[in-house]
Amino acid sequence: MHTWNEEVDVLVAGSGGGLAGAYTAAREGLSVAVVEATDKFGGTTAYSGGGGMWFPCNPVLKRAGTDDTIDDALTYFHAVVGDRTPKALQDTYVRGGAEVIEYLEQDWNFAFEMLPWPDYFGKAPKARLDGQRHTMPTPLPAAELGELRQSLRGPLDTDRLGAPLPDVLIGGQALIGRFLKAISQFPNATLHLNSPLTELVIEAGAVVGAIVERDGQRVAIRARKGVLLAAGGFEQNDELRQRYGVPGAARDTMGPWGNQGRAHLAGIAAGADTDLMDQAWWSPGLTHPDGRSAFALWFTGGIFVNQDGKRFVNESAPYDRLGRNIIAQLNDGTATLPYWMIYDDKEGEVPPVKATNVSMVETEKYVAAGLWHTADTLAELAEKIGVPAENLIATVERFNKMVADGVDTDFGRGDEAYDRAFSNGEPPLVSIDQGPFHAAAFGISDLGTKGGLRTDTAARVLDKDGNPIRGLYAAGNTMAAVSGTVYPGGGNPIGASVLFSHLAALDMAVS
Repeated sequence: MHTWNEEVDVLVAGSGGGLAGAYTAAREGLSVAVVEATDKFGGTTAYSGGGGMWFPCNPVLKRAGTDDTIDDALTYFHAVVGDRTPKALQDTYVRGGAEVIEYLEQDWNFAFEMLPWPDYFGKAPKARLDGQRHTMPTPLPAAELGELRQSLRGPLDTDRLGAPLPDVLIGGQALIGRFLKAISQFPNATLHLNSPLTELVIEAGAVVGAIVERDGQRVAIRARKGVLLAAGGFEQNDELRQRYGVPGAARDTMGPWGNQGRAHLAGIAAGADTDLMDQAWWSPGLTHPDGRSAFALWFTGGIFVNQDGKRFVNESAPYDRLGRNIIAQLNDGTATLPYWMIYDDKEGEVPPVKATNVSMVETEKYVAAGLWHTADTLAELAEKIGVPAENLIATVERFNKMVADGVDTDFGRGDEAYDRAFSNGEPPLVSIDQGPFHAAAFGISDLGTKGGLRTDTAARVLDKDGNPIRGLYAAGNTMAAVSGTVYPGGGNPIGASVLFSHLAALDMAVS
């Protein structure tokens, strides 16, 4: 028998969406300990600008008057995900979100609102183009967290640029803040920073606890009901990225530094099966002077060109679809890094990118780093970025003609609702004809890896024979994504993390 330093009913590794599991466990009367590997709570969720959850037909949306149905949402989700993940798992996700919101809204610490956000496959059957499947937390005054305020991760500008902490929490910050505030009301719940889970303890084929390095000390924690692994992905671990064939580099991910894959490795060592280990949530990335390419969207102008000076993608496509398209072309040599955003002077020298997630710094720093270029003519600009001048000139001329015609016949920019989400419903086609002309370097970023431990509909981790490993659960980016190789809609990653963490805790409560 193992010698234990501590005992609880439920041990949760990770403090992003996994906090939903900790909250549920505590509310259901179980003792619970949350162990976070880093010095801040929140994980990747705390960096999310929206903190949204793709939860069709939930009470918030019904109060807003949605006419959506679960059957329609299922039709859409099945159409875009296909058979890449088990249908039962997909059904659990689509059906389960409404119950989670109803459960949370019974606690005054939680409040949500609808943020219209179109589904990411606008031409799929039963896609919701008005965005009525997306729910986000309402803002939260930071002061309401009390002493926990300094323990909340982010936002990104604070962590990367040293910006002051905001007085009001929004998006993922608000969601994590609300969970922390709600969990702190339970005397049967504890929160621990600087405590990475390094090993699972197995007895008679069941997970009965874990080894945690708390402030550098080895602590053996017994978990009478189970262990929930919800510690994010492994996007910050270049060795694991290479091992599993995940494109890109840790330098360019949006995940926090603690997402090293420790929980993945612990689960694998315990016999867990895995899936989707070469996958991530992708996006184009504006390259910053520190050398990192960060998730960027909401382009109010500009086109992307490759090393041949030719346009090669729909720049306004949903970011994961756009990122996957670019990666495919990087793999076949059609594109190389960096690729360039070409734009004119309508908005000045700064690229027409309204959501950079990490704020831009001074223009001169991008110029000094060779990331932004300006020239009086397209031919001169082509020379500066090393692409054939005749191709760049022809590319811009062709694009401007399509702008005049109002239709992108090359790549369909503006053909779907998401494309038009940032242009007042109009095709996002803006001519490039007002000199001087500019170019900004872009790379590939990700919001985290999405491959992980295979689970059933109760978030129980499965072994290689498809049987549950007793006492072991997974959610978030430690779990193989329910959405497979696609990103169906905004709030899918956080929504799935919250839901399956919640379901794990409910299963432990009755086990």
